[in-house]
Amino acid sequence: QVQLVETGGGLVQAGDSLRLSCEGSGLTFGMYAVGWFRQAPGKEREFVARIRWSAGSIHYADSMKGRFTVSRDNDNNTVYLQMNSLKPEDTAIYYCAADAAVRRANDVALEHSYEVWGTGTRVTVSS
Repeated sequence: QVQLVETGGGLVQAGDSLRLSCEGSGLTFGMYAVGWFRQAPGKEREFVARIRWSAGSIHYADSMKGRFTVSRDNDNNTVYLQMNSLKPEDTAIYYCAADAAVRRANDVALEHSYEVWGTGTRVTVSS
């Protein structure tokens, strides 16, 4: 069974850091690009970051650059999202998703580019 599981969410204060993890099973994880998305209350899901299997290609949403860092450990089938200087507007459910295809830069932020999704982990940032 192909599965992605996100962990690491929680309640933090503004300015704190969190590291989210996305662990894959049932797939050759190293062959997939993995993206992070988030959905804030009352808003549509938005792209956060994406990392290819070799870590040689990483994309960030413009608003996430500088505070968020994506990395991966293929030996442990895990992708990480390090989030620093968190703000209340970062409050959302964070999802990871896997994509087996090579995508053009314009397509990496599109939800339909991803075949497998996790169920999300909630991040709440208090002011």
